[in-house]
Amino acid sequence: MPVDSSSPWSQIVCVTGAGGFIASWIVKLLLEKGYTVKGTVRNPDDPKNAHLRELEGANERLTLHKADLLDYESLKEAINGCDGVFHTASPVTDDPEQMVEPAVNGTKNVIIAAAEAKVRRVVFTSSIGAVYMDPNRSPDVVVDESCWSDLEFCKNTKNWYCYGKAVAEQAAWETANEKGVDLVVITPVLVLGPLLQSTVNASIIHILKYLTGSAKTYANSVQAYVHVRDVALAHILVFDNPSASGRYLCAESVLHRGEVVEILTKFFPEYPIPTKCSDERNPRAKPYKFSNQKLKDLGLEFTPVKQCLYQTVKSLQEKGHLPIPAEQEDSIRIHS
Repeated sequence: MPVDSSSPWSQIVCVTGAGGFIASWIVKLLLEKGYTVKGTVRNPDDPKNAHLRELEGANERLTLHKADLLDYESLKEAINGCDGVFHTASPVTDDPEQMVEPAVNGTKNVIIAAAEAKVRRVVFTSSIGAVYMDPNRSPDVVVDESCWSDLEFCKNTKNWYCYGKAVAEQAAWETANEKGVDLVVITPVLVLGPLLQSTVNASIIHILKYLTGSAKTYANSVQAYVHVRDVALAHILVFDNPSASGRYLCAESVLHRGEVVEILTKFFPEYPIPTKCSDERNPRAKPYKFSNQKLKDLGLEFTPVKQCLYQTVKSLQEKGHLPIPAEQEDSIRIHS
């Protein structure tokens, strides 16, 4: 019987930065769907990548490859023979030297290597940072795939993370158009949910600080949130769907920091969660409007943010990043 080349069982894909928070989930779901995965990491033997080898299907269909975004040959070797690429690797820093060059040149290298390998499609992980930072946007404007961050504003405010994300995505589009690569982009908001890796990443620290007592107040600001599994699934949906094109905003809801701490307090009253806002003079910041319709049209059902926050904290407890309160331990013993 001939093998169906569109079936996951016959497809090989590369995931860059495979040990990261989002990338680990992409690898997990790809393996569950039957794909063969080549993951790029800085050091395949580093214990912090051990969780990838424990994923279901990893023994048979996952290989880890030593690669660096700025080393074209190492990327070319990993991407060769692949049907698709998920380019998720990216520095997360506000240091302009560490952020901008690897983000831009690394992205160009991945797209050029993908073009040489004649892959079917590249799915690029961008960020709300490439979309949202625009001081001239009216509060009534709905944030969607047509929005871009204002590069001058990012530079002037020294927001190098958002600047790096925006110029990296622009570089991805330019290089893909130049090289004739089919590119689709996912732009997630702040990503939460269960950790697969052992280390805590930047977006999870955003919640962890409210539970450890290190944050005594919460900011008068808003943030959009999305579940990590939904982000990973969005990547695979746009890869699998031939009609998918352009950018896809991946967000579930926008909450004020005050709402976040209220939800956390309701679920986990035993932690020293702040109850005061750092800015009590000004009115409460209002959530911005956004549209995630493009992903819903592909069939993505978003996980409610309350569930997302709950699972994030439970995962931090299970991974040993948060102490489990005595009353919860008693309950665990009774039910185990």
